[in-house]
Amino acid sequence: MAWIRVVDEEDADGELKIAYGRVKTTRGTVANIFRVQSLDPRSLQAHLDLYLSLMFGGGKLSRQQRELIAVVVSAENDCHYCVEHHSKALGRYVKDEEFIAKLVANPREAPLEPKERAMVDYALALTSDSHSLTREAVEGLRRVGMSDEEILQLNLVASYFNFVNRIANGLGVSLEEEQSSYRY
Repeated sequence: MAWIRVVDEEDADGELKIAYGRVKTTRGTVANIFRVQSLDPRSLQAHLDLYLSLMFGGGKLSRQQRELIAVVVSAENDCHYCVEHHSKALGRYVKDEEFIAKLVANPREAPLEPKERAMVDYALALTSDSHSLTREAVEGLRRVGMSDEEILQLNLVASYFNFVNRIANGLGVSLEEEQSSYRY
């Protein structure tokens, strides 16, 4: 499951039991990415709140666009855990497995419409070369019709997946054996 000790659901009590209950209620099951934070229930709760806000809360970006960003950032970071989860989620909106495979294999060459291409390019630059981003990167997003609210949401979703990819990769989080009850 991970390279550190993890408290199982049946052994959880107090704050952790409450946190696991919230995860299960909102997501259908306690995914390993949340379970790995069991030694710090407060961070688990904050993580869940951030995830729900960014991926399911209001905003200008569609769920499909959010999942697109999740997949490309996770692919860029070689985070197998998040690529698997979010490729499945993206597949709920894009009924094209070949496209998703191309996106995972090489996000820079996947066939995308101009707005999504600009979003993906920005997310990739933020992931691999954030210090080189300039005002021009944001202006380029505006030129394809993105509002400042969309640009902020794009940045937050891409930044969130860089954070989560590092949790998964840095702690050896493995895929769940059973994912059928997880709510995408």
